[in-house]
Amino acid sequence: MQIVILASGKGKRMGELTKTVPKPMLKIKGKPILEHKLNALPREIKEVIFVIGYRGEQIMEYFKKCWNGMKITYVVQKNLNGTGAAVHLVKSFVGERFLVMMGDDLYHKKDIKKMLQHNLAILGHEVEDTSLFGIIKTDNRKNMIEVIEKPKKSKDRLANAGLYMMNRKFFDYELVQIASGEYGLPQTLASMTRDHKIRVEKATLWHPIGNIDDLKKAEEIIHKFV
Repeated sequence: MQIVILASGKGKRMGELTKTVPKPMLKIKGKPILEHKLNALPREIKEVIFVIGYRGEQIMEYFKKCWNGMKITYVVQKNLNGTGAAVHLVKSFVGERFLVMMGDDLYHKKDIKKMLQHNLAILGHEVEDTSLFGIIKTDNRKNMIEVIEKPKKSKDRLANAGLYMMNRKFFDYELVQIASGEYGLPQTLASMTRDHKIRVEKATLWHPIGNIDDLKKAEEIIHKFV
């Protein structure tokens, strides 16, 4: 099994911290975010494909071509035009099924492993304030209907945690352009629901790292992700 980790962004909200370092290489307890993520991967993962961009050479220098027995492959996203476009860059590298993960969030090993049992799936995490996240709308069988971006009010409370079980059918669909002008992965995945069932799994634990406060919080809770 392969996993694609999207790690091309700069992380502007990190201010001076990402002036010389890519956000996924910022450290928690002395180790880069990406190292913690790789340590949480289940044994079924045999290859990691990093999509790199801003200062991506630092990621290549650190992880090289192999890490803990996993093959490491690098794909460069020169035009930072969204997560959907990033996944299309790996089309010639992935097999029939593959995981996709954001490069700057922390996921629990159990949640990563349970995604493997599905053909198509998205991970959601229950939140109080839906206006801060993309919210996954589901049917009564826990299948995805759509992703609504930052709704002020919503009976659905599962935020998109940015972990996906994918297959090659994704490449048959036209990328969906979002408000920022980028091409969104979850929005494109949602367009597949007219033809395919996409399971929504609920996360045990998820910690998005969007700003300096999130990074500081990660220092306090990283032990929970072991």
